[in-house]
Amino acid sequence: MAFSPLCLNFFVSLLLITFSLARCVRRIEPGLQREADRVDRLPGQPPVNFKQYAGYVTVNESHGRALFYWFFEATHTPHRKPLLLWLNGGPGCSSIGYGEAEELGPFFPQNSSQPKLKLNPYSWNQAANLLFIESPVGVGFSYTNTSSDIKELGDMVTAEDSYNFLINWFQKFPQFKSHEFYIAGESYAGHYAPQLSELIFENNKKASKENYINFKGFMIGNAAIDDEADQTGMMDYAWDHAVISDRLYHNIKSKCNFSNEHPSRGCDVAISEYFQVYGIIDMYSLYTPTCTNERNTYSARRRPFIQGDVAPHFLSKFDGWHRRPAGYDPCASEYTAEYLNRPDVQQALHANVTKIPYPWTHCSEIIKDWNDSPVSILPTIKKLVAGGLRVWIYSGDTDGRVPVTSTRYALRKLGLPIIEDWTPWYTNQQVGGWRVLYDGLTFVTIRGAGHEVPTFAPKQSLQLITHYLANQKLPSAPF
Repeated sequence: MAFSPLCLNFFVSLLLITFSLARCVRRIEPGLQREADRVDRLPGQPPVNFKQYAGYVTVNESHGRALFYWFFEATHTPHRKPLLLWLNGGPGCSSIGYGEAEELGPFFPQNSSQPKLKLNPYSWNQAANLLFIESPVGVGFSYTNTSSDIKELGDMVTAEDSYNFLINWFQKFPQFKSHEFYIAGESYAGHYAPQLSELIFENNKKASKENYINFKGFMIGNAAIDDEADQTGMMDYAWDHAVISDRLYHNIKSKCNFSNEHPSRGCDVAISEYFQVYGIIDMYSLYTPTCTNERNTYSARRRPFIQGDVAPHFLSKFDGWHRRPAGYDPCASEYTAEYLNRPDVQQALHANVTKIPYPWTHCSEIIKDWNDSPVSILPTIKKLVAGGLRVWIYSGDTDGRVPVTSTRYALRKLGLPIIEDWTPWYTNQQVGGWRVLYDGLTFVTIRGAGHEVPTFAPKQSLQLITHYLANQKLPSAPF
């Protein structure tokens, strides 16, 4: 059938309109997706002047893998502030349950008969646009529709899924693509952060303009970065801080070779005795109280490997030691778990949309296997330092799990020249800790802080991240 010129012109015009509409839809789609994730007000939330978003980003369409995120714009001038991704460790622990709700996020759940959030006066979104993700799948609200994925998890999968998350998240939030991007984290994020950093660093070399990430560096605290140094330092610190006896210390020293992946039976017995002491005091913060809440059933069912890490060969042997502190209120994790398991909270956060058949927990109870975990991350750190990234490592000095002693042993292995040795830094009139400036890396201690530094030293930790992002040395004199 022949078209008349009038019909042909109409048909061509219709095609042009259709293509134009398609382009418009593509342009507005990120905005629509972003607004769908906008969190207006959470149950019990105080009023705030910054925007927040929460929801899911698919990281593997064929498997149905999606990571849950919670994002807070900076309190002031978010269009000029950098973007910071925070990661907690585990492996298998939630960056929202720890990082957001008990350490450095804007909102802390409170002990109350009604849902109640307290505004954190030292939230890190004063310094940056702040992004939290629950990674890998199986942690918190993050999920997969392919059940076999849970058995395939390890460092490599976690890094790849986190990278895919970032690429897709920036498509949803393109206004932040040009911002400087940094990663920070603690504990087993001593693996996560450098590994994700390396993936971004390498992929940026061949990335298209659309997928290029304006990545500048990473900062890790009380971080598991070298098995031998971490474990040796843990035992030395315990003895030096009067946690274990001379007899037990010398028994461990004589029977354990932490550079050996297959410890002897005698070493296993000695280590088991070592962990018994942490049934009565807090391993992650030696000098703060433990939770004595009569309702407290939380610690008995928690299963973090390392919001502290022994080593892969110890994981199955010691399932009772992994309690963690929760700051000045040692029962804060109880409040967080109660809050995030409320249906009205999950609805407000656009979370648990697939109706996950288990409750939200700080550390995953379905992740049983971890398939790859390098014994040392030091080669990766050294590579990224040489690549020009900004790298800071910090340590709260009352943590018994990945103590400052372990970090100092590990940094010694890096062999970097020291530019400025052990120098005090200040918070107002008081010494906040000490710092060492290596060639390409900064090491900072925080006085009186446990494993989760922002929980125990919130003012100093905000000072730390502010100076890190500005690439400024911490103050060398009282002010």
